[in-house]
Amino acid sequence: MKIIVVGCGKIGKTIIESLVKERHEVFAVDSNPDVVEEIRNLYDVICLCGNGTEYENLKSLGVDKAELFIAVTPSDELNMLACFAAKRMGAHYTVARIRNLENNDASLDFFKEQLELSMAINPERLAAEAIYQILKLPSATKVETFAGKEIAIIEVLLSESSALDGISLMELKKRHHKENFLIATVQRGEEVFIPKGNFQLKTGDKIGIVISKREAQRLLNAFGEAQKSVKDVIIVGAGTTSTYLAKMLTSSRQAVRLIECDQKRCEEVCELLPDNITVIHGDGMSQELLMEEGILNTDAFVALTDREEDNILISFYAMSQEVPKVICRAERDEISSIAEKLGLACMISPRKIAADVIVKYARALENSLGSQIETLYSLMNGMAEALEFKVLSDFEYTNIPLKQMKLHENVLVAGITRGRKAIIPTGDDVILPGDDVVIVAEGKRILSLSDIIAR
Repeated sequence: MKIIVVGCGKIGKTIIESLVKERHEVFAVDSNPDVVEEIRNLYDVICLCGNGTEYENLKSLGVDKAELFIAVTPSDELNMLACFAAKRMGAHYTVARIRNLENNDASLDFFKEQLELSMAINPERLAAEAIYQILKLPSATKVETFAGKEIAIIEVLLSESSALDGISLMELKKRHHKENFLIATVQRGEEVFIPKGNFQLKTGDKIGIVISKREAQRLLNAFGEAQKSVKDVIIVGAGTTSTYLAKMLTSSRQAVRLIECDQKRCEEVCELLPDNITVIHGDGMSQELLMEEGILNTDAFVALTDREEDNILISFYAMSQEVPKVICRAERDEISSIAEKLGLACMISPRKIAADVIVKYARALENSLGSQIETLYSLMNGMAEALEFKVLSDFEYTNIPLKQMKLHENVLVAGITRGRKAIIPTGDDVILPGDDVVIVAEGKRILSLSDIIAR
């Protein structure tokens, strides 16, 4: 597809990288010549240095032939205007980054309708929701939900004293036959596996478990990998993501302390947040301040400043103080990889989450045969992916037992939702029209449900 991306900052750059990997024809626009030159050197894309709202610029890019137009500059207003202009000039679908706290719910719906936006994305809110899901299930390093949140894939890092060390998946199922679950992925070092029954787990493995969301805590208890629930959270950095997260946590009655070094931002946040959230003006990197605020007794520590090196350093300090759950915002792959190898297991990247949303939407526009894509998530640090499809009536492999289907290597049917019933499938289960089906794949780009079949 022909896709135009306006705004090549951190979010835009990650989106461009993902779309290039998806083999789309990408055009990049930014007003900063240094940024444009960097994008031109890194990716095989056509670049234009200029304003993404100007008629002549859009015309020169052939916006009328663009299947998808994406505006992700730092300005909500510029993004909306660019999408409005592109739509009027003939772009088929438009996506705008809109992150202002006041531009949500009713007002956001109004703008989408009036501007004929196909989608609005808010990376900071998406990141806050991802962190919130982890804090609800603190044993996990990542939680992704499917099919109306009936099915979840949870990533869990096996601890040094894990009772699962050396156990094969076949034996694990026998030991826990009362629980309905599936180990869909395993990351070991730099490798990711879609494991079979004889695969043996090891200490340090990161495993992806498919399970009904309501049964997840019980399974982790049975595995001996459960952590206590989170009731008290310290957040360092009072950016937009932190503000969303604080609101979510207090609505679930968790106590929140938010630390911010900028006095003006503290005053702004105090106006935005409920009175029961404690906002502290101070340096979140100060060990003395963290001690005063009770880091030794908190259940969770979340580092969300704009400085990822600071986030990682202070997260390691929180770990040294034996905080049960530590979550860190980190964007760069090379830094995240080093931090993970040193033991920081739970890292969040708003730009990668936003890129996943865009890739899912682009694939949905490409595909129409037998199924439609509902959800797409990256798993295991981007080395695998999970996709949810709605099965349409013309899907040719309905009512056939899964064990009789010849699936591609490293592709797994991980979950089926039928109505409100969540099914963790066995070989005897079948796919029916109307089902929501979760597919896990490693090393293969899945556009439709039919792509899982080896022909």
